[in-house]
Amino acid sequence: MASGRPRILVAKPGLDGHDRGIKVVARALRDAGMEVIYTGLHQTPDQIAAAAVQEDVDAVGLSCLSGAHMTLYPRVVELLREQGAEDIMVFGGGIIPEADIEPLKAAGIEEIFTPGTPTKQIIDWVNEHVGSTAS
Repeated sequence: MASGRPRILVAKPGLDGHDRGIKVVARALRDAGMEVIYTGLHQTPDQIAAAAVQEDVDAVGLSCLSGAHMTLYPRVVELLREQGAEDIMVFGGGIIPEADIEPLKAAGIEEIFTPGTPTKQIIDWVNEHVGSTAS
């Protein structure tokens, strides 16, 4: 975080083709002064982890509406660890049942944001846990 602003990669793992929510979150993070990289739709965990390392990000935000979050999210964390990038924080959102939140956190996902979460809450969480924007 050399610039003093969090650098966040946001990604849509898997076959989920709905990206409106991730685009809203990406814009909100960018408008809050963060550097945001959006990798686009249909990314594999390998592509996401590689991009996170290559872009030297502070955190990865994942969005999944397809129900594959229990496989895809932990795989991104696992790949980051394998590449020595365990310092890159991973958070996620999407259609995630309440029962899946604790297992995801146990797998290394730092926070989960479900539908209807105000973007300000996500921004505040990122600022508190990833870093603060330079004002």
